[in-house]
Amino acid sequence: MFQIDLVERCKANDRKAQIKLYRQYCNGMYGVAMRFLKNPDDAEDVLQESFIKAFERIDQFKGEVTFGAWLKRIVVNGSIDFLKSKHQRTVELNENYMQVAEEDDWKVGDGISMEEVKKAIEELPPKYQYVVQLYLVEGYDHGEIAEILDISDSASRTRLLRGKAQLKETLKNMAYGTGS
Repeated sequence: MFQIDLVERCKANDRKAQIKLYRQYCNGMYGVAMRFLKNPDDAEDVLQESFIKAFERIDQFKGEVTFGAWLKRIVVNGSIDFLKSKHQRTVELNENYMQVAEEDDWKVGDGISMEEVKKAIEELPPKYQYVVQLYLVEGYDHGEIAEILDISDSASRTRLLRGKAQLKETLKNMAYGTGS
């Protein structure tokens, strides 16, 4: 109840409520931005822009999801937009003709740390990196990923499959000491 009241007060342009909501979510959303951007200054910029956008569009928040989930989507989109503007070099393949294989259960081998997995994800090409990060780290499903990245559901599945394959190879090389 408290959170809904706070959001309603923000809709009425109550500055104290906005500050309270900001303080409640800023650290968590900063963490989301950092997972994508890896740079504190960039994450801070995206975070500020995301909160500005959220407060400007707070009337669009209808409560179908939690406020945190709604805000996280804004931060994720802002982070990806920032990365896209920074990496305009991504070449898109026509993925309509690609075969989508069934997803398998995926586990990281023993002896591989979370830091090594994160580093390996960062080394993926951006088109795979975004899908792998959104799916494995942020917990979005393919429908949500397709909407966020403006790609088809099958493109999301294909990119996840290929990204995980590259990730497995990188992690296997790390485990056997054949990586760089």
